[in-house]
Amino acid sequence: MVIGVPKEIKNNENRVGVTPAGTMELVRHGHTVFIQQNAGLQSGFEDEEYIKAGAKILPTIEEVYSIAEMIIKVKEPIEPEYKLIKKDQLVFTYFHFASGEELTNAMIESGSVCVSYETVEDPDRSLPLLTPMSEVAGRMSIQQGAKFLEKPLKGRGVLLGGVPGVPPAKVLVLGGGVVGTQAAKMAAGMGADVTILDISMKRLRYLDDVMAANVKTEFSNEYNIRKHIKDADLIIGGVLIPGAKAPKLITRDMLKEMRPGTVVVDVAVDQGGCFETTKPTTHQDPVYIIDDVVHYSVANMPGAVPYTSTLALTNVTLPYAVQLANKGWKKACNENEPLKKGLNVINGDVVYPAISEAFNLPLKDVNVYLN
Repeated sequence: MVIGVPKEIKNNENRVGVTPAGTMELVRHGHTVFIQQNAGLQSGFEDEEYIKAGAKILPTIEEVYSIAEMIIKVKEPIEPEYKLIKKDQLVFTYFHFASGEELTNAMIESGSVCVSYETVEDPDRSLPLLTPMSEVAGRMSIQQGAKFLEKPLKGRGVLLGGVPGVPPAKVLVLGGGVVGTQAAKMAAGMGADVTILDISMKRLRYLDDVMAANVKTEFSNEYNIRKHIKDADLIIGGVLIPGAKAPKLITRDMLKEMRPGTVVVDVAVDQGGCFETTKPTTHQDPVYIIDDVVHYSVANMPGAVPYTSTLALTNVTLPYAVQLANKGWKKACNENEPLKKGLNVINGDVVYPAISEAFNLPLKDVNVYLN
């Protein structure tokens, strides 16, 4: 198969779809890999490394899309890329369709085959291709939250871990999944007073067993959320419904109950956010203030640490990419149920229920294509 890896063009997106090591593996299986010039530079990988791994370098994004049967990238295509995507071209990336109607319509119109990292789902309902980026974002949410709590950045002026004689900051984590767990671990390690809210008692029991003594667990409901936001210094939103829009757990009226300078970090922004006041921001301009509450909602948080993120992402995406390239998407998805769940849009048809529900679009049975 001819595989293309374009340079990411979303604002401050520094990751790249495939590392030189991943390139070598694809070439070893007999595939041809075209990398756009300098695609890996911001992640710390130079063109020379890709050439040594067996790739060919192309100067422009147009040439990469034009020649490739399969595109491997990191973030969803943005408007300048829509016209470059061809009928039957296989696109393997994060799409987050349910929060992007324009993107959804563009991919339907393109006639391409869209396999979304974030909806590949194992039998235990875990999301193997989303997990490493959720781990990065969960840990980063505390780094960023701690920074924006500083007074010059409009926060409350609170040190996350406090000091002897002064209590630590209170951190509220909404969701005990991958993001929430990593956020709580980081916050606890920095000495904060942490509370995790979740609706799964099984998950809360597990977290109660494994977390440090400064992490408490509590059942998530509106009453408890309203109780905790009154004195929380930092609130992390880490709630996910696979492939669907995130539920709005913090409503606009709740901001009035928070103290001025409280920082809210919405890691669920890619799926529409779990705060009603969330709007996507960039690393270039990461925060905005509503009702004296500092909102951080960068839509590609792991893009700020591209070396770590790219290695972590390729570790998990590469085995699936190899299957898609070796067998073609139909055979690969027929033989791999988790990968089959990654199919979102095929030749103009929506085949993933959450996208159909989000935009009231017709849903086609994915098996029509696979059988």
